[in-house]
Amino acid sequence: MATAIEAITTLLTLCGLAYLLLALWSARDFGRHWRRRDAVPYTPDVSILKPVKGVDPRMYAGFVSHCQQQYAGAFEIVFGVSSIADPAAAEIERLREEFPECPIRLVECSEHLGTSGKVSNLVQMLREARYAHIVINDSDICVSPHYLTHVIAPFADARVGMVTAPYLGRAVPGPNGITGWSKLESLGISTDFMPGVLTARKLEGGLRFGLGSTLAMDRTALSKAGGLEPLVEFLADDYELGKRIAAAGYRVELCAEVVETTVPAYDLRGYWDHQLRWSRSTRDSRKLGYVGLGITYALPWAMMTCIASGFELWSFTLLSIVLLARVSVALTVGVGILRDEQVLRDLWLLPIRDLWGLVFWIWSFAGDTVLWRGERFRLQDGRIARVQSA
Repeated sequence: MATAIEAITTLLTLCGLAYLLLALWSARDFGRHWRRRDAVPYTPDVSILKPVKGVDPRMYAGFVSHCQQQYAGAFEIVFGVSSIADPAAAEIERLREEFPECPIRLVECSEHLGTSGKVSNLVQMLREARYAHIVINDSDICVSPHYLTHVIAPFADARVGMVTAPYLGRAVPGPNGITGWSKLESLGISTDFMPGVLTARKLEGGLRFGLGSTLAMDRTALSKAGGLEPLVEFLADDYELGKRIAAAGYRVELCAEVVETTVPAYDLRGYWDHQLRWSRSTRDSRKLGYVGLGITYALPWAMMTCIASGFELWSFTLLSIVLLARVSVALTVGVGILRDEQVLRDLWLLPIRDLWGLVFWIWSFAGDTVLWRGERFRLQDGRIARVQSA
């Protein structure tokens, strides 16, 4: 039995090492793609749609960053709330006063079109948008002044139907400072999630999904993909929308513009709920690919190989090689591509983050419920239904 366990963990470690090398190759390919790409001036008018609910950390700073765009075309920002009594409405009014020259509108989305309040609001906001090019992103996203310029430029190629953007998670302090749990999530985004996105892009010859950090598209591609209405029951609406636009014959482009999302000061419960929702959402969206995700946790498998082998010298050699490859991926993607300085600060947490990642991957198969904005939902084939309280 001990020999069998040792053989299994060694095989999984070697598979994980192969994945890490593939992730490095994929990151290099992404960097080379954008270095050799000629910038084509293309600045059509754009409507930015931002559904909001409540007030999140750094949300207002994200709003301000959108108002400060250095973009040659015209743009507007359309905010959507389910009720005008939402606390976010006051923040949007404050934004209007600070940036009177920026076209800002607030839409009250009173219709309830499906389980996903976010997508329900987006459907109603889209009706109010003036322009043919649409950019959707989450309420807490912070962007650079050149965000629109870089995100919209790929649409100069008529084959591009969607542009999405890589992102990093900015851990923000709570009453007791930045928590270890928020550091683990931020580290996971830059060194685990984004390398996975780049690897999927390489293996599949391009993306077949979108990232909620940025969903840019024109109305023609959106219409051919079926619009937003069919997504009102989906949890991973960003993934599903990109998938449908790709299925309609368009390219989904991952641009080089990196944006920031906010990672709150999680406690253990908050970290667990968010990571489990993320894991189960991915499991439901990419069923076959998600099954194989377990082998990507090379570092935990290498540690288990050391234990299973009785701490033989060769197992420590294998662990050292895996650790070198894992750190290389973290630095290449997290620092080299995303420019996330938090990675250097928290690099020592990589083994802990990967152990947690493996735990969430295993536990994601143990159920189909997720917690989202304080409500519990049952997840099936990407669709969500509220779980009734007993």
